[in-house]
Amino acid sequence: MPPAPPLLELTGIAKRYGGVRALKRGTLVISAPGVVHGLIGENGSGKSTILGIMSGQVRPDEGSIRLNGEAMQFVKPLDAIGHGIAMVSQETALAPDLSVAENILLGHRAERGPGGIDWPATRRKAAEVLARLDLDIDPEQLAGTLSPDRQQMIEIARAISMDARILILDEPTSSLTDDQVRVLFKTIAVLKAQGVSVVFVSHRLAEMFEIVDELTVLRDGETAASGPMSEFDVQRIVDEMVGRAGAWEEVGVPERRARVSHNAAPVLEVSELNVEGIVRDASLTVAPGEIVGVAGLVGSGRRELLEALFGARSVSSGELALQGKPYTPSNPRSAIARGMGYLPPDRKLRGLVLGRSIRDNLTMSVTAFLPRLRSHSRAQTEDVVQRVMSGMRVRAESPEVAVGTLSGGNQQKVALGKWLAAGSTVLLLDEPTRGVDVAAKAEIHSLLREAAESNAALLVSSSENEELIALCDRILVMFRGAIIASVPSADASEALLSRYTGGHLSE
Repeated sequence: MPPAPPLLELTGIAKRYGGVRALKRGTLVISAPGVVHGLIGENGSGKSTILGIMSGQVRPDEGSIRLNGEAMQFVKPLDAIGHGIAMVSQETALAPDLSVAENILLGHRAERGPGGIDWPATRRKAAEVLARLDLDIDPEQLAGTLSPDRQQMIEIARAISMDARILILDEPTSSLTDDQVRVLFKTIAVLKAQGVSVVFVSHRLAEMFEIVDELTVLRDGETAASGPMSEFDVQRIVDEMVGRAGAWEEVGVPERRARVSHNAAPVLEVSELNVEGIVRDASLTVAPGEIVGVAGLVGSGRRELLEALFGARSVSSGELALQGKPYTPSNPRSAIARGMGYLPPDRKLRGLVLGRSIRDNLTMSVTAFLPRLRSHSRAQTEDVVQRVMSGMRVRAESPEVAVGTLSGGNQQKVALGKWLAAGSTVLLLDEPTRGVDVAAKAEIHSLLREAAESNAALLVSSSENEELIALCDRILVMFRGAIIASVPSADASEALLSRYTGGHLSE
């Protein structure tokens, strides 16, 4: 008997967007049912394009797609879905005001009776899908009330309800805590046992080694390497991604920030800050040149703390001072006018205007909120744009390129750069390296250190304890809305922070 053909085979895939070649000769082969196939590459390597082609969202210019040896041509997502290929995107695509059952069976998959939708049958069918994934979730619960990891499980359940044989998970762990990642990996194991193959995309190398069976590495629109995961180690993956031997030594191992004494008066002082129902009696200081981290699980209050300091969330009580003067931000405009900058965790939704140019995004905060530059012409802001693009090492053809066409790492640099352009003295950074590759992460860490060396005060919230240990001078730990510990980064470890973020201060 001849050997069975690969489950899915994309060969010689090319795609051009105007003058940009997103893919040149991309190849990806899923060998068999029930395998987890990892896909990794630097931002801009072509991952999103090849996923779009695989899921029917993008039509290739060249190349072939074969499913179980049979040639395929997907012109729309329904074509891929009809052949058992479904994708769960990085951004949640749930209807928050509909029930779990309605989200799982959204559209024609809902059970219908003579009088319309048969709701009892629909709930039963949704419950069957949830049971298949070993998920204990009430089909009648509103999707918007679920935690991020459970919302993601509902999206996976929706894909499985379409009889998916290949499930694409694009950066599924980027907004999950370690405990939530464990739940996701358990679900992936269940799918593997049922013969469902998973395409797993992540920038977190440790996750790849934990669950991936075979790997494809993309670089500059081409397949740089592929094969069983057993043939790869961390050094080889990074070297293949970057395209030169020894790259791992430059970007792979985060170095701890050198311990610095910050004796100057604090730039930011917060005393017993309360945000009703979320943040409780939070007190902290940040000195000029200091990087202070905030660790905590999802729901711990770290995100809401930063939003409150930026005037994007109401403060119920507490005292704040900025540069020694009382600070009561009623809205982001007043915060920006006092020198505050805020990098949100979701750059595409709140951090950038994707359809506008790099120039517009970089000068948005400067010209919209700072009176001294509001009337400046394009020529007068040219120096600001060029200086920030150069300093942030943004890779783009020109400042007129739409931000939405940049890689994720360069988008993140622009989102951060607009606050440096505004001359922010305090930077509030929520998940500053979410969804960027290891090389871009190392570069962003370097830029943040440079900002601190220029005397900016940084408050960094991150779900990655390793990042906080490497980047920060000290780390505040939040649990159920309160700051329960302050740990010098020199004394911190991932195990210690994991214990603290779970609320366990004693052994």
